[in-house]
Amino acid sequence: MNWSDIRVFLSVCREGSTLAASKKLGMSQPTVARRIDALEHQLGLVLFERDTHGFKPTLTAKGLLPLVEKMEQSADEVEAAVTRARKSRTHAIRITAPRRNFSPTFSAILSEFSSKYPDIRFELIASYEVLDLVAGEADVAIRIAHKVTDERLICTKLTDVKAALFASRGYADRHGLPSCADEFPGHSFVVYDPVPPTMLLNRWLLARISPDQIVAQASDAESVTTSIDAGLGIGPVTIAFASDYPSLVRCFDPPPGTDVSSWLVMSPEAYRRPEVRAFAAFFAPRFRTAYKAMREKAMVAQAYHPNHEAAPRDK
Repeated sequence: MNWSDIRVFLSVCREGSTLAASKKLGMSQPTVARRIDALEHQLGLVLFERDTHGFKPTLTAKGLLPLVEKMEQSADEVEAAVTRARKSRTHAIRITAPRRNFSPTFSAILSEFSSKYPDIRFELIASYEVLDLVAGEADVAIRIAHKVTDERLICTKLTDVKAALFASRGYADRHGLPSCADEFPGHSFVVYDPVPPTMLLNRWLLARISPDQIVAQASDAESVTTSIDAGLGIGPVTIAFASDYPSLVRCFDPPPGTDVSSWLVMSPEAYRRPEVRAFAAFFAPRFRTAYKAMREKAMVAQAYHPNHEAAPRDK
């Protein structure tokens, strides 16, 4: 039996006429009447007595009604289960990024997007590992690289990522700061080990200092920056994120050739989902604007002033 015909049967039973049922179902009265005729013909049963007062269920129809209502309940449960499954599959956007990218700026953009699209859920995967988007390990990634070489992926450039050498204000007050590589002798340094392929400033630095100048090594940005902030030595920090550490001061501007880029990257399968496309279109321009502002603020606020006067800051 056609379930849509059964729905019409139930509605006519409950409403008492084809006219009332048609309004309830959102279809024309002649269509409702034809569906009832077709169902009776298919079953070989008379389900309604027709008179000027409407359609009255026969004893046969009344006997079938409890069973048909169970069918309705099952159909509703199936529909609800399908809806839940579709939402679970469609609306969860899994985003992976280096830990530092899940910053207050990221949170603010995500909050704004969620206010506009409250049904879309997110799963955030903080990792310095490059997850396989095509294999489904995540849907969207923020990646730091010169360029995205996997041609299968859909990507858009977010920003140029600049890093500079920073020290704590305490270190600078005790030892001063180098204004160029020629002034590195006599200073202590914090470096990455192993060296991330995207931290070109670290490679530039290692080529210009001796091993005995290295006082601390760490494998991730958080540990390197914490060591610098503790006053152990000078080290590379991404300029935009240096603003999270107000005690840091910059030695000099980024050396040429040490910039990389950040990218918003998606698998083709993920990009076919409308909510992922909506997120990408929403996130990218806002992140570019916010990141540029963070970088410019850090360049001004974290210049070193040896007379201890506070650097100018935005109010």
